[in-house]
Amino acid sequence: MPECPTFLKLPARAIKPRSRGITHVLDSGLTPEGIRAFLGQTAHLVDIVKVGWGIGYIDPALGAKVSICAEHGCPVSLGGTLLEVAAMQDRIGELRDWALQVGLTHIEVSDGLRALPVSRKQALIRELAADFVVLAETGAKEGNYPPTPAEWGEEMARDLEAGASWVIAEGRESGTVGLYRADEAIREDLVEAIVAWVPQDKVIFEAPRKGQQVWFVRQLGADVNLGNVAPDNVLSLETLRLGLRADTVSAGALT
Repeated sequence: MPECPTFLKLPARAIKPRSRGITHVLDSGLTPEGIRAFLGQTAHLVDIVKVGWGIGYIDPALGAKVSICAEHGCPVSLGGTLLEVAAMQDRIGELRDWALQVGLTHIEVSDGLRALPVSRKQALIRELAADFVVLAETGAKEGNYPPTPAEWGEEMARDLEAGASWVIAEGRESGTVGLYRADEAIREDLVEAIVAWVPQDKVIFEAPRKGQQVWFVRQLGADVNLGNVAPDNVLSLETLRLGLRADTVSAGALT
């Protein structure tokens, strides 16, 4: 593939593997051929691929997709909902063995279904961190469970202490719960509380909508970690990070 030009002055972006400016992509059912084509164009911009929800459990092509992602330097993570279901059925050991057999290196630990006490969630983080890179998510899947900023920050700090490599702020693929109001507006007090409790480079903010991505790049800079990014939005997100789009060209993305 031809290299991209370098004649513009743009924000410096670390090359992979990087610890800041992470783009965490939601795979909602790509085929092996689709993911090979996608990463052939964007692998240099993709840091983690999350197989959403419980798709990995019912997708016979999961192993092939994990291998393709590994070829492109893109680790794959299971979605947190699958782990929550396994925990509720007392099948964490079986889930771990299967995930290792498939070649997964990352796993998400969450309590979006509100079925696991915080202590159980953090025990799972400690247990699974022995075999995986753990991403620990905070926030509920339902919009009628309002977030308390201080509680979110404290839970994230404890998740990191338990062994999580990153903490994820819930936004879902809809961008209407957790970090967001029903109209997709950002809960700014919640974001402020999170960055007050934990280092910004340890937080992945789920931001599936363009307006949400713009807000985070403007407020927290080009190297903010963003998650639940749709595959077809990876290139457009990078233009926001680099100030190559009107929304961020004069809003601090070039500093």
